[in-house]
Amino acid sequence: MLNHLEGRTLIVTGAAGGFGRELTMQAAARGANVGACDIDEPALADLAGDRTITGGVDVTDLGAMRSFATRVTERFGAIDVIINNAGVMPLAFYADHAMAADAWSRCIDINIKGVLHGIIAVHDQMMAQGRGHVVNISSVFGNHPVAGSAVYGATKAAVNVLSESLRQESLGAIKVTTIRPTGVPGTGLAAGVLNPEAIDPVLGTNRAQFYDKMTRIFGSDPPADLTSPDSIGYAAMSPALMAEQVLHTIDQPWGVSISDITIRASNDDYLM
Repeated sequence: MLNHLEGRTLIVTGAAGGFGRELTMQAAARGANVGACDIDEPALADLAGDRTITGGVDVTDLGAMRSFATRVTERFGAIDVIINNAGVMPLAFYADHAMAADAWSRCIDINIKGVLHGIIAVHDQMMAQGRGHVVNISSVFGNHPVAGSAVYGATKAAVNVLSESLRQESLGAIKVTTIRPTGVPGTGLAAGVLNPEAIDPVLGTNRAQFYDKMTRIFGSDPPADLTSPDSIGYAAMSPALMAEQVLHTIDQPWGVSISDITIRASNDDYLM
């Protein structure tokens, strides 16, 4: 077990639920200090503790992100890592634009501007410290254009570009990690899907077997071969296990950078 997380100070955006909540709890349990923020401030209340401060922050508001970063610095003396996790996934086809346009605009604001604001909010502090680590949550949807995910995929492709540009500009001062998960049903991200059929293109010929697996996994008697991470048939990554993998990229010596990682269950059905 590595122990480089102990004593480091992290900011986690989108920390109120799902994956962000797991990141916050696991990091604090491993000895990190955490600034946990989310637009849903009441949902953060139970996360607050000796090692965790919370704040209601809309990542689309740069001033709010800067203010929270200042609070974290004043409380813990540094910002070693930011995990830009806040995001939404309003999958829909262009033909759905009448009902999707507003959600797409907010997706652009959260998924692109939110990540940019997170970077800006910590950049000067990390440069003044002489070291820092930015972790941006992208997606396999950002790897290639896919029908049904034009806007969401474009926002995640933008995250990839923001990440690599930051890495090039800050060599020797800020490490950058791009995380590309596939489907993680337990995060609740899929609740934002506007047209369920927009998921199908990323599954292709695996569509039928994907829905069969999901029915069994979330049924009354989930089979161990699909739900146990010790099984090669593991088909749906849990938020807790995904959080462990992300923290692994952070739990490294300062001189080691895991810069790009795809996280998937070994038996998932995503084509990308």
